[in-house]
Formats: sequence, structure tokens, C-alpha cells
Amino acid sequence: MCGIVGLFLKDKALEPELGRLLSDMLITMTDRGPDSAGIAIYGAETPGFTKITVQSPEPARDFAGLDDRIKAATGTTVKIAAKATHAVLTVASDAVEAVRAALGAIAPSIRVMGVGTNVEIFKEVGLPRDVVERFGVAAMAGSHGIGHTRMATESAVTTLGAHPFSTGPDQCLVHNGSLSNHNNLRRELKRLGVSFETENDSEVAAAYLTAAMKDGKDLGAALTGALDDLDGFFTFVVGTKSGFGVLRDPIACKPAVMAETDAYVAFGSEYRALAGLPGIETARVWEPEPATVYFWDHAKAA
Repeated sequence: MCGIVGLFLKDKALEPELGRLLSDMLITMTDRGPDSAGIAIYGAETPGFTKITVQSPEPARDFAGLDDRIKAATGTTVKIAAKATHAVLTVASDAVEAVRAALGAIAPSIRVMGVGTNVEIFKEVGLPRDVVERFGVAAMAGSHGIGHTRMATESAVTTLGAHPFSTGPDQCLVHNGSLSNHNNLRRELKRLGVSFETENDSEVAAAYLTAAMKDGKDLGAALTGALDDLDGFFTFVVGTKSGFGVLRDPIACKPAVMAETDAYVAFGSEYRALAGLPGIETARVWEPEPATVYFWDHAKAA
């Protein structure tokens, strides 16, 4: 079943409210998937630095003195902001790969949730309200974000199996549906050097889009290609550093609704997820068409 939400802000005055608005939208979708939840927030960039969001099943052990251990292993200074089972590591952009390699050696139980100059990803087993409160999502500012509450149908209820899935810098995806050709596609992507953390079909979809964008496509073009290359039924909401995209398969059996005003574009699995947004009463509200790419990008609007 699952519930997905997304919010792309056009009005910068709303950016301090992004976390609160997106949290409320996600909590409203709780009964569509109560086993796990997650949110990706695209916040401000610090030039020259990249954020690595990590998760640990034993954060007290793994995060204590982690900055010192990373510096001893790599010579790189790391700023760590721990949030419950997650932590955001801020590192010099040219040291990201060295730090990731060091994490595997000095703290092998740590898992990387996402990497990027802007994105932070928080996901865990549990109800959306509990998850967003645990990580203080409501206080987070940003330009856009996506969220997901999951009802597991094709893989175990675990932190790694929760959405969003991130397989490239500042890229992440949430998904409602099921892919039928994900195993074949997984094998093809592995031959291209892509690695996977889970058996979830949604991670394959995220990796497909990452590979397409690595080849030079923007998010809109990558989503268009997905219509030919992905089989099954799906609704995707995808985030990039500056972009926000939505795609439904040609049958479009999964529910979806969108709204747009001068201040934002919003997505929800059901209208009630959007009902609390400011100005929703005068928004243009519609059901996204099957096999149609919807794509907004701050960089192209500038």
C-alpha cells in the first residue's frame, strides 16, 4: 500500500517551514503503511563541503569519538551532528570517498543513508510520528523534500528496507507499487558497477535513475526513460539537488494527487495529505496523468 509525500517550495519564505509541513503530510499518511518511515530534506549547501548521513544500530558505541577515529584514519576533519540512530557527517567534498572507505574499516556496522551537498535522509522502523519526532524533522529548513511511510510487501521490515532510497549524490526516491523486472535490471546495473544494500525493488529504481543521470540526463529525461525500461506498477517521487519529479506507470493504479500554487508544488498519495498546506484552498489540484513526467527544478527556474 504505502503512502508517499513530496513538497517543492517556490517561495523561499516557506523554507524554514519545510520540515514541519512535510512531517505533517507524512503523519497524515500513517495508515497507508505503519511499519517504517523516512524523510529526505534538501537544505542549505556549505560550499566545499558534503554531508554524509549515516545510521547505526548501536549509535552510542559507533558515534562516540567517531570524528577522532576518522581523522586518525584519513587526516580529515569531520563535523558530526548525531540525531538518535543517525548522524550527519560534514566533510570536505574532496575527502568524501576516503571517509566512506574509513567508515567501513573503523565502524563496519554503520550504514550510509545518503550523500550530498544538500540532502539529509532519516529513516527508521516505526510510525511516521515517532520517526519524525526522533530526528527532529519538524525543525529542519530546506527547499524541497520527500517522505514515505511503508507497508512492506516484498522485503523485510528493516531500517535499510525503508524509503527513501539514495543511490547517488543528492538523489533519492520513494515508491508506491511493485516492479516486475527488478531482478533483471539489478543484474544489469551490477555489471555497470552499481552496488546494492537491500533486495528492495525500489532501490533498483533509484539506482536506475542514478545511472541515467550519471550518463548526462536530467531528472526529467531519466524518468522518461523509466517508462520504457521499468515494468510493473509504480508511482515515484524523486528528489535531486535542485529538482523534484513525479512519475506514474501507464496503468496508474496507485492513488496520487498533486497541488500547485505560486508558493509550492505538493504531492500526496491522498488529498488529505495536502489539506493542511497554506493556500491549498486556492491551489490548482489534479491527479497526475499516467505515463507523464512532472518535473520542477530550482536551477532551471533561476
